Amino acid sequence: MDSLTLICTAALLGGGLLYWFVCILGPAEQKGKRAVDLSSGSISAENVQANYDKYSSFFRRPKEIEKSEKVPDFVDTFYNLVTDIYEWGWGQSFHFSPAVAGKSHRDATRLHEQMAVDLIKVKPGDRIVDVGCGVGGPMRAIASHSRAKVAGITINEYQVNRARLHNKKAGLDDLCDVVCGNFLEMPFDNDSFDGAYSIEATCHAPKLEEVYAEVFRVLKPGALYVSYEWVTTEKFNGDDQEHVEVIQGIERGDALPGLRSYADIAATAEKVGFEVVEEKDLAVAGAAVVDPAEDGEDRLLAEPHCDHCTRLWESRPKERLMFTRCFSRPLIFSREVERGIFSPMHMILWRKPHPASHETSS
Repeated sequence: MDSLTLICTAALLGGGLLYWFVCILGPAEQKGKRAVDLSSGSISAENVQANYDKYSSFFRRPKEIEKSEKVPDFVDTFYNLVTDIYEWGWGQSFHFSPAVAGKSHRDATRLHEQMAVDLIKVKPGDRIVDVGCGVGGPMRAIASHSRAKVAGITINEYQVNRARLHNKKAGLDDLCDVVCGNFLEMPFDNDSFDGAYSIEATCHAPKLEEVYAEVFRVLKPGALYVSYEWVTTEKFNGDDQEHVEVIQGIERGDALPGLRSYADIAATAEKVGFEVVEEKDLAVAGAAVVDPAEDGEDRLLAEPHCDHCTRLWESRPKERLMFTRCFSRPLIFSREVERGIFSPMHMILWRKPHPASHETSS
């Protein structure tokens, strides 16, 4: 009887989550395409399974993921699979945020993004770079807030097209530009940006020092760079099998070559020449991580449209695994943040020193 109750409870929970994301979330202009029209980015429906198999194959050869030349294909395949699902389910900002009392998920997300640009102290007209911009949700919030000119880079061509479309619709294409490229080899001149930020993006780099070195190269001397990093915390125990399996699950579900320890971030940045200005984990001390579904809890019971859920489930059998993984992502991460072994919001602020001070410090 207990087993049956557990199975039924799990089924109801899973069905409720799927119902919420498929049936309730907002219109296509705000949340991407409607769920029943998802195309999995640039991948045709008949090729979804092949691409999912390709993505999964990287984890059967884990050493391959550590090679820089393998990472672009690895990450690009992942975002071809999930971009539409993320955009439809999460909106245009593919990241977590600290919960803010009295604020909706959308408002908390915007405050989190605006804090990034406030930290790097740019002025209207300054040129800054978004390292791993996705479809540009943070870029648009930051450009609107600061009136700085933002150049975003993403490895995924489909995301470039989505970002440019959103920039134009928002009337921000004069402030926001997006290029398709590898942030390990950015197509920008040396000393060309007044500031930089990355929001939960550099976790895709095989070696942090490589992407940090590129950011260092393109920043002007004296400019600031802030990053929100995914890390394991001081509570993570590498000898605890449950801890290890949780972290490996996050890595497999999010195209990560390997999560880093919080203790390694500052040292890695200093190795390439940055000066640490501030370091703080925004997900500790009981700060809850907002769940994107929270804005619509009341509507969940008020708007039953389960026929859409059934239609999607029956029409996209090969997408079910990736689809359900994306939907469970916020809940899983929130749980692990509460346990304290993982943080998606380890904030660190650095400065590229002027040549004189850099020579003095070395």
